Amino acid sequence: MNFDLITSKENPLFKEIRLLQAAGSKGQKARNARGQALLEGIHLVQTWVGDPSLKILLTSEVGLQNPEISEAVYSHIEICPDTKVFQLDSALWDLLSELVNAPHIAGLLDLPQSCLTPPQSISTLAGDVLILDRIQDAGNVGSILRTAAAAGFTQVIALSGCAHLWSSKVLRAGMGAHRLLDLYEGWSNQQVLSAVTAPMLAATADAEYELFALQKELQHPVAWVMGSEGQGVSEDFLAQAKGVAIPIDPRVESLNVSTAAAVCLFETMRVRRS
Repeated sequence: MNFDLITSKENPLFKEIRLLQAAGSKGQKARNARGQALLEGIHLVQTWVGDPSLKILLTSEVGLQNPEISEAVYSHIEICPDTKVFQLDSALWDLLSELVNAPHIAGLLDLPQSCLTPPQSISTLAGDVLILDRIQDAGNVGSILRTAAAAGFTQVIALSGCAHLWSSKVLRAGMGAHRLLDLYEGWSNQQVLSAVTAPMLAATADAEYELFALQKELQHPVAWVMGSEGQGVSEDFLAQAKGVAIPIDPRVESLNVSTAAAVCLFETMRVRRS
């Protein structure tokens, strides 16, 4: 099978891909404008094999010689025959990927509707919710998304100020969890307070209530709020939520936010299973 070739960094599609990879607000603006994100590497592409939202695949002659990459490409084409496949000149991969010795496979994924729906058009969000309050480190955000999927918290809201959920670094840290989640981002504090119906629990170090004493509350839908690495949970949420502390050795000041999220979400799971 012959695929379209891309041999120059001046190719329009290649330029668009590079914009999707950009860090910060520039990359977020490009991803939202195009309604697409870039999946880098074999694991992420394999996660979406067979999903029609994976509209474009990128590989190379070297990539197609890898049995795992070749199988992913041809399996996806068989299920989604309208997929466009582009074969890049191998020299372009050093420009395309931030990964050392990156496998020659990537894909352009259509963003889910939940990410493109304006927050003001969503009147209520029922059930369990995880709220990310201005968490800026992409690795932390991706790790939290992976934990949320594993713990069954499928609705995640990222407030304005969070790392973009569909950036390359968050996608890599999420390890495919994005496909299992309903992701909402760019919300304001007030939009969250208006739409979320479950009682809020805010993870904070100096709270009156301890996590392991909340068996009654955790039996029912809850909205966990995880605050930013430096500032913690916003005052708006602390005023409305029950503050919850994770008991730790007093010689340790605090937990990393992704670790705190894992403890809270899996304690919720444990209580419900017991």
